[in-house]
Amino acid sequence: QVHLVESGGGLVQAGGSLRLSCAASNDVYAMGWFRQAPGKERELVVAIDYNGDYTFYRDSVKGRFAISRYNANRTVLLQMNTLKPEDTAVYYCATSNQRATMLNGEYTYWGQGTQVTVSS
Repeated sequence: QVHLVESGGGLVQAGGSLRLSCAASNDVYAMGWFRQAPGKERELVVAIDYNGDYTFYRDSVKGRFAISRYNANRTVLLQMNTLKPEDTAVYYCATSNQRATMLNGEYTYWGQGTQVTVSS
């Protein structure tokens, strides 16, 4: 079993920035960030494979969010800039075993979530 611990969430005004981090207990092929806002379905936001050769960004965050990972520390970071109120959600770090599953949302292990709130 892989344990994931997220941190870095908080309250920020629109236009501000936050950086989320996720530390994993084991090496995993792919890591991604999901988010779920109240009353909405959980959605994949960003993802990255083991070597960083392939990344995925949801259209709504392209140009504003950046994902990176540091395998020596088994850590993935999500830099979020120019935050908007619609980015408000609980953000979850998760792992996937293959590139195909990384893209279609099949993730095996999940963190506890960290709250991101963006005020107007």
